Amino acid sequence: MSLNLDPINSLRMLGLWHILFAPFHISRWTTSIPVGAEVVRMYKTMFGASGFRKGMDLYFQRHDGQAVTCEDFYAAMCDANNAHLPNFLQWYSQAGTPTVKVTSSYDEGSQAFSLKLSQEVPPTPGQPMKEPMFIPVAVGLVDSTGKDMPLTSIYSDGRVQTLSNDGHPIFTTVLQFKKKEEEFIFNNVPERPVPSLLRGYSAPIRLDSDLTESDLYFLLANDSDEFNRWEAGQILARKLMFSLVADFQQQKTLALNTKFVDGLRAILRSTSLDKEFIAKAITLPGQGEIMDMMSIADPDAVHAVRTFIKKELAFQLKDDLLAAVTSNRSSEAYAFNHDSVARRALKNTCLAYLASLNEPDVTELALNEYKSATNMTEQFAALAALSQNPGQVREDALLDFYNKWQQDYLVVSKWFALQATSDIPGNVANVQKLLAHPAFDMRNPNKVYSLIGGFCGSPVSFHAKDGSGYKFLGEVVLQLDKINPQVASRMVSAFSRWRRYDETRQALAKAQLEMIISANGLSENVYEIALKSLAA
Repeated sequence: MSLNLDPINSLRMLGLWHILFAPFHISRWTTSIPVGAEVVRMYKTMFGASGFRKGMDLYFQRHDGQAVTCEDFYAAMCDANNAHLPNFLQWYSQAGTPTVKVTSSYDEGSQAFSLKLSQEVPPTPGQPMKEPMFIPVAVGLVDSTGKDMPLTSIYSDGRVQTLSNDGHPIFTTVLQFKKKEEEFIFNNVPERPVPSLLRGYSAPIRLDSDLTESDLYFLLANDSDEFNRWEAGQILARKLMFSLVADFQQQKTLALNTKFVDGLRAILRSTSLDKEFIAKAITLPGQGEIMDMMSIADPDAVHAVRTFIKKELAFQLKDDLLAAVTSNRSSEAYAFNHDSVARRALKNTCLAYLASLNEPDVTELALNEYKSATNMTEQFAALAALSQNPGQVREDALLDFYNKWQQDYLVVSKWFALQATSDIPGNVANVQKLLAHPAFDMRNPNKVYSLIGGFCGSPVSFHAKDGSGYKFLGEVVLQLDKINPQVASRMVSAFSRWRRYDETRQALAKAQLEMIISANGLSENVYEIALKSLAA
């Protein structure tokens, strides 16, 4: 049998779910599978495709047909590659996401570039003291022209490591960071570089570096590593959004940084970048992501700022966005391959930006894309674009889509979710009306997750300052509890972070939790989650 060298696909194909389902304890993840996948991917990062294959071969040679452990997999990988990875198994047992801080310095006289790394794993229940983790940090150095510098040698831990690849230059190396603090010195560096850190997201950590805003714009424009190029844009976008949130809260006039606009324009106009990457690179961080990073979450400010940025970008980049929609339009039959997926992703992202302008010509464009779409992906994306703005066009498109697809259970669930997550004014009332829609059934968990769960994921509607979103969910939870307590308990968990918001919202959310736990005949499932949320 031919073995796919992609580590995650290999494990899925071969049924090695114990490797992926191991009880990892990293707080940023909500399920075990993504974390297990990231830990397995670190083996490939350190050993390369051929080294990972050797480890897999040895693993099967030793354990085919046996009941095995993550330690067995670790041993096979290390033995096959004659490697020692101290602390690596703590990824399986130590809770918390490591934060790695990086500071850099350059000595022109010795042409040495230093990276000082320190790591910290936050205390968690039952584990107040943490040991250093083994963290592979993939690094490249970018010169002033935007090109990767060849890496020749690194000094660390009292020894010099010469970097070579059969005479070919090396542009990315993986630092094995395994202590509380370590310094890595790159030799023969002719000018101060901009470091490209954690290339390819080489480890599931939080990175805190001393990169300046100018460095980030430089990486956004030049980094050969697409993940870091995307991450630079996301960091800049988050900084911009936080700055504008502060301005909004102080009732200042909002203004968009021209360097940010120019950076996205350059990416949008690039003919060398992958189209799917461009689509991701021009997408702003979500409202939930920004609120999670605030000491006191402010849904109104975050929504206002993100809406402002999106509209301003659409206005200033309108010609480029229109060109992208036009050049990526296709009347060919649907095909599932990378080029087609990338084309659709870029076109749909640009259409969503344009629709935020709510201008007649753009509405006509989106309506034409909806009517002429040859596949579900593009038709649904056009519907989502039209759904951004309240009005008859929106209502007609939603009704038309439902009439076409009402016999398809999964599509109708997506249709419910699209409306539930909408940020249009008064959407609480719209979702309430959808409870009475003939296609909605409170006894069907997936319909509940699409409509009610989707609504809870809307920062604007669920966290409406008048408390209407909280009141709606409280009433639905009590209805649902009589039908399916397990599903009801999942819905009530949307209240679990109520203390992260302002005092007004806290009081409104708390009142709903108190109302729920005081209800007669409440199930143990809902009571337990509501009580824990109240005490959180």
